[in-house]
Amino acid sequence: MQDTVLLLSGSMWAVLGAALAAILAGVGSGIGITSVAKFSAGLLSEDPDKFGRLIVLIVLPGTQGIYGFITAILVIVFFDLLGGGGANLSAAQGFQIFVACLPVAIAGLITAIYQGIVSTAAAAMVGKREETVGKAIVLPAMVETYAVLALIVTIFLLMVAAA
Repeated sequence: MQDTVLLLSGSMWAVLGAALAAILAGVGSGIGITSVAKFSAGLLSEDPDKFGRLIVLIVLPGTQGIYGFITAILVIVFFDLLGGGGANLSAAQGFQIFVACLPVAIAGLITAIYQGIVSTAAAAMVGKREETVGKAIVLPAMVETYAVLALIVTIFLLMVAAA
């Protein structure tokens, strides 16, 4: 088992983890935002004054992409991948960094897509009754909770890998 882990260098494992965090969470955010933005565009074509109420729902699924980006930056900075310090990472430590990035990568992908679906339903709620915007924001924010928890787990695992 350990021999297969050693096929990539430590810095390669770390870069792969950082890249997956940014890519998968970013793709999920793109899909989620597309869902709610497409629906909201229809609402806005009929009533442009609803833009201010809908914009929060439109951007909410984008936060997972930000979490993936933050994770990638943390890996690059914590492990000095730009300054050449990444060469000192063992394959085992690099693999540990890779695994630490997975919560944000996987949860970010999935929660952003589902948050887009919930945000679309919330936008429909606002489209029918503008005064429900506060309640409507709470619905996709519940999905956000799990993306935040994944980010926290990733940060703690990166701290363990850095120790």
